[in-house]
Amino acid sequence: MAQQDTEQQAVAGGVLPVDDEGFVIDTEETEEREAAYRARGTARPITVVGNPVLHRETKDVTVFDAELAQLVDDMFASQRAAEGVGLAANQIGVDKKVFVYDCPDDEGVRHVGVVCNPVLDELPSERRVLDDSNEGCLSVPTAYAELARPDYAVVRGQDEKGNPIVVRGTGYFARCLQHETDHLYGYLYIDRLSKRERKDALRQMAEGTPRYETVPND
Repeated sequence: MAQQDTEQQAVAGGVLPVDDEGFVIDTEETEEREAAYRARGTARPITVVGNPVLHRETKDVTVFDAELAQLVDDMFASQRAAEGVGLAANQIGVDKKVFVYDCPDDEGVRHVGVVCNPVLDELPSERRVLDDSNEGCLSVPTAYAELARPDYAVVRGQDEKGNPIVVRGTGYFARCLQHETDHLYGYLYIDRLSKRERKDALRQMAEGTPRYETVPND
C-alpha cells in the first residue's frame, strides 16, 4: 500500500502500526486522527458518581461494527467537549468495555487511541514505581486527590475494528490507562482513596460547578 493510502487509513480510524516490541504507535498523526474521530461524532453529557452504570463492570465488546465506530466518534467528541484526556464508554452512559484517550505523557508526547476490552498487565516488582500525583475524573467533576499508581502501564485489548493491540504508557499517560481501565470494571478513582479522602473529593464536587454538561442522578 502506498504511503499516502496508509496515512489516509490512519486518519480515517484504521489500524495503528506497531513498533519492534509489538506496542501500538499511537503518537503519529495525532491531530489528524483525533479531529477525524471528533468531526464524525456528537458530544454527549457525562455521567457522574452515583449513576449505576459507573459502579458495575461493563459488558465486553463482541461486535465491531458501525454502531461501535459511531460510539467511538461520539466519545472523542464528548472527551474534547469536557476537556478530558481519557473517556470510558460508561462515562456517557454506555455499558460497553471501550475507552478512548488523547493524553500526553510526562515528556509532553501526545498519545491518541482506542482500546476495547482492556486488561492491565500485572507488573513485575521492579517496574512498580509508584507516583502519587493528583488525579481527577470527568465523572467526579471539580474534585482532585493524590492517588499512588505505578508510573508505567501496559494494557492489552482490541482496537475499534477488533484487532489485538498492546498499549504502553509512562507517567501521566500510564495513569490515564489505569484510570480508564478501572472505569470499565466499575471503579472510580475515589474508590481507591481512604474514606476521609473520598469524603473530601465528594465535598469538592458538591461545592464546584462542572464546566461541561452532566447527567443528573435521579
